[in-house]
Amino acid sequence: MAQKLVSYVFSREFGRYLCSTHFWGPVANWGIPLAALADMKRDPDIISPKMTAALCIYSGLFMRFAWKVIPRNSLLLACHFTNECAQLIQLSRWGKWYAEGGDSQKTKAVEKESESVD
Repeated sequence: MAQKLVSYVFSREFGRYLCSTHFWGPVANWGIPLAALADMKRDPDIISPKMTAALCIYSGLFMRFAWKVIPRNSLLLACHFTNECAQLIQLSRWGKWYAEGGDSQKTKAVEKESESVD
């Protein structure tokens, strides 16, 4: 099995794959889900619900594209599946924060800061 893998990695077919947009497109696209995963440790008040919802729709559409395109692009599908999950978690974090009155707490903190500056 290892010999078969090594022979595939050094094959012309794999070389063409590495030089194609089927490989580099998803590799470049991994920045979006990695950023969303990194932002999970930050406060939910920085989350933009509109942008997060747009990224959910974007990833949903591109997951379908990655599945339907011939040849099927599994790397792109994995990237957008990861992004979809990360964005849904971010959206739920924002929703929980908003439902708990996070928006009003943020407004009060900003007002308190502006009073102390004056």
